[in-house]
Amino acid sequence: MSLVRVTPDGLYCEAGDFYIDPWRPVKTAVITHVHSDHARVGSGFYYATHGSVPLLQHRLGEINCEGKNYGEKFKVGNTWVSLHSAGHILGSAQVRIEHKEDVWVLSGDYKRTFDPSCEPFEVVPCDTFVSEATFALPIYKWQTGAVTAKHLYDWWQSEPERPSIVFCYALGKAQRILAELTAYTDRTVYVHGAVHNLTEIYRAQKISMLPTRLVTDAHKDHDFKGDLILAPPSGHRSPWMKRFKDPQTAFASGWMQVRGARRRKGYEKGFVLSDHADWNELNLTITQTGAKTVYLTHGKTDVLERYLKEKGLTVKLFETDYEDSGEPT
Repeated sequence: MSLVRVTPDGLYCEAGDFYIDPWRPVKTAVITHVHSDHARVGSGFYYATHGSVPLLQHRLGEINCEGKNYGEKFKVGNTWVSLHSAGHILGSAQVRIEHKEDVWVLSGDYKRTFDPSCEPFEVVPCDTFVSEATFALPIYKWQTGAVTAKHLYDWWQSEPERPSIVFCYALGKAQRILAELTAYTDRTVYVHGAVHNLTEIYRAQKISMLPTRLVTDAHKDHDFKGDLILAPPSGHRSPWMKRFKDPQTAFASGWMQVRGARRRKGYEKGFVLSDHADWNELNLTITQTGAKTVYLTHGKTDVLERYLKEKGLTVKLFETDYEDSGEPT
C-alpha cells in the first residue's frame, strides 16, 4: 500500500494517521505553508514549522498547533516525520515521512531561487518525491530576484510624478519585494492593509525589509507622487484605488512570463517574480532527491510527466484541491 494516498479530505498517511495540507477538517494536519489553499481552518491539531506558527495563527485564529524546528524528527502514529525548508515563503516546509524503510518527501510549494525573506530550499533524499508542477513548462525560467528587483526599482524611479503601485500576493511576494529592494534603497513603502499585518509578522522574525507605512496612515493631503505602494490583486480597480491620482500599475507574478498576460489583467507593467520552482529547478530538484518514484500535483503535469518518464522514472499523479485558490504565484 502507498504510504500517502489521496482521500476526499486530502493527502493521507495511514501509517501515521495524519493529513498533509488537508482541504477539509481532519483530526491531525501537517502544514507545509500558510497560503490559504494549503492551510485551512477546522482541523483538530496542526503541526507546522516555528516560522509558520504565527502566520498560521494570524490566518486561522485560535488553533491547537505545535511548532517544529527544521530537521527535527517527531513521531506521529507509526511514522517519523520531519520538516525541511521549501524556500517558498517564510516557514514553508517539505514533509519527510519515514515508515519502516520507506521514505517519502512531500514538497508542498517550493523554489530554488535565492529569496532574502525566507529560508533556502533543502534537498532531502528520498525514495518517493511528491512535487508541485505549477510552472512545469520549459518557457518558465526565472531570473534572480535581485535582477527583477532592480527592474522594479528602475520602473518606480522612472515616473517621479506618479504613484507606483505593484500588485502582488500579500503573503510571501510582498515581503520578498520589500526584502529584495533593500539592495537599492531605504525609502519607506506604502502598503495596503492586507499586506501590513503579515509584513509585521515577518519583521518580528527578524526579516530585513524596507520600512513600510499603511496607506490609510498617510496624511489626507498626501498625494503619493513618487511613492511605491504594494497591494493585493483584489485592490486593483476597486474603490481603494480612488486615492491615487494617475498611478502607474504593475503586477508581480510568475505568470508574467507569458506574453499577453499583463495586458489581459489590465496592468501597465509585469514583473516576472515567482515563489515557485521554474522548469529547470523542478527537474534539478527531482534529480537531486534520488527518488525513483515521483508524484506530480497541481499545475502543468502532462509535459513534466512525459519528460520524467523518458528519463526512466516512475511518474504518477495526485489530484489535489490546491488548484482553485486564486492566489497569484
